[in-house]
Order: sequence, then C-alpha cells, then structure tokens
Amino acid sequence: MKHNGPLALAFHALFVVFILAPLVVVCLVSFTPEGYVTIPTTEFSFRWFWAILDNPAFIDATLLSFYLALASATMAVLLSVPVALAIARYRFRGREALTALFLSPLMVPHVVLGVSFLRFYTQIGISGTFIGLTLAHVIIILPYSLRLVLAAVTGLDRTAEKAAIALGASSFTVFRRITLPLILPGIAGGWVLAFITSFDELTMTVFVASPSTTTLPVRMYAHITETIDPLIASISTVLIIATVVFMLLLEWFYGLDKLLVGRGRG
Repeated sequence: MKHNGPLALAFHALFVVFILAPLVVVCLVSFTPEGYVTIPTTEFSFRWFWAILDNPAFIDATLLSFYLALASATMAVLLSVPVALAIARYRFRGREALTALFLSPLMVPHVVLGVSFLRFYTQIGISGTFIGLTLAHVIIILPYSLRLVLAAVTGLDRTAEKAAIALGASSFTVFRRITLPLILPGIAGGWVLAFITSFDELTMTVFVASPSTTTLPVRMYAHITETIDPLIASISTVLIIATVVFMLLLEWFYGLDKLLVGRGRG
C-alpha cells in the first residue's frame, strides 16, 4: 500500500484545520464573560449558556425546528421510497422528466422558492402556519432523501425478491420482508440528511415563517440583526456538541458508513 507523502499529509492537515477553525473559535467565544464577541483570555464563564435559559423564545424556536424537521423529514422519506422504486425499476414515458422534477429544488435558489411560497400560501390562506412551513420544507429536502434512497434501490440485488415471488409471496410481503430491510440504510441516511437540512434551513423559511412559527435559524438571524453578543455563539456551541454526540451515537450503534454509504462494517 502506498502511503501519503509529506505534501499530501500537510495538505490534509491544513484542510482539516480550515474546516474546524471556525467551529473552535465559536466554541471559545461562547465561554467569554464579556458582553461582546471576544475570545476569553483571563477566565472562562458559563454566563451566556445560562442566558439561553433566560430566553424562552430560543427554546421555543428550537422545539419548533425539531418538530418541523421531524415531520418534514418523515414525509420526505415516505415520498422518496415509492418514487425511487418507480424510477429505478420501471421504464415509462417522462421518467427522466419526473426525476428532474423531484430534484429541481436543488437548482432553484431558495430566495426564489421563498417568494413563490409566500405568494402561493397567501392566496390559499396557509401563510405562516406550521402545515405550510412543513410542506415547503418537504419540497426543499425531498431531493436529499430521494438521492440516497434511489442509490439504495438502484444497487439492490433482486435475487431474494424473485425467489420470494417464485415461492408464492405477495408483493406487499416481498416489500415488507425483503425490499424494505435491504434499502433501510438508504432510507435512514436519507432521513438523517433531510432532518439536518430542514433544521438548518433559513433562506426560504424567512419568507414563509410567522411570529408564531419562527424556527431557530430565523430566530438566531433576527437576534444577530438586532445586537451582537455571545448568546448566538453559546447556542451554536450547544448545537455543535449535540451534533457530535448524535454522530458518535450513530457510529456506535449503527455505523456511519452503513448509514451514509449504504453498506455495513467490513
């Protein structure tokens, strides 16, 4: 096996530092005792972490973002499974156009989608509602879940399915007992990616949200426009730590390679 040379190792090290440096700086700023954004030099303080508890608006926004991401990611996956099966296993007129339609939100700027949703929702009377926000997020995140589910279905060996059908199993039984377990890593990976994308969505949500349906990214953006203090850094640190813990748990109990690539441990 050929090992990486010093130049390749240095490049990889610089790349990792470039990726992690902003996160480290944000985490350091969150421990400052000062009332402005600065890296602590004399002492560390949990002042701005306690300040999160004194701002119930951020807690409510976090819960709303969680429920919104949970609902939209689940709906996106439920739509992705039949769409992926149809696209991967059948040849019909307009198949390529249908695929492009479901993946088109990746190519349309979110600002354009936000303005379009705002106009459309105002006409039908669901502007600023949780249902309207969920439907908009489903359209935004559907391509992410569809790509992983489609990859799992495309790479599926159908030998077991054909054997089950030959033995008299119904189509539903074959799907429930064979197809679904085999494509489950793609479904799980698509759900996780869709959940993260929905939770982090800001540009489109600004247009669709209302004061009663303000998500965490929108609340953080509004706070930054009003004042600059380490509160946003402390919230970001909590999210970073929660994400790291979540990824470690996934790796421990399931395996990130199996979840995101669709294969088990070697």
